[in-house]
Amino acid sequence: MRPAAMGAEGQPSGSVVSRHPQDPDPVRATKSGGVLALSIVAVCTAVVVGGIIPALLALAMARQCRAEMRAADGFLIGGRSLRAGERLAWTAIVIVLTVLVVLAVSGVLRLAPAAA
Repeated sequence: MRPAAMGAEGQPSGSVVSRHPQDPDPVRATKSGGVLALSIVAVCTAVVVGGIIPALLALAMARQCRAEMRAADGFLIGGRSLRAGERLAWTAIVIVLTVLVVLAVSGVLRLAPAAA
């Protein structure tokens, strides 16, 4: 938390919070955009089971990005796109698992002998 600006008497001057001049400007975390892009690719390719790889990469990158954002003390922004990317990655994983289950059930039904 940054200290409030002091007035002439050493009292806080209103609710204005001043920043130290050497504090960096908040910037968007580039990994959060990467997580979102990988997640979109994962959802688009999930039906053909290829979406599992970008989804897992997105989740691994999201973990790294979240740790960097925590360590940056608020100077890295992009939490919204990071959360959206994580949700899309998990959605892609669920779609892939659903496709695999449907294919497995379909294979078992095809191999089963026909009832006479």
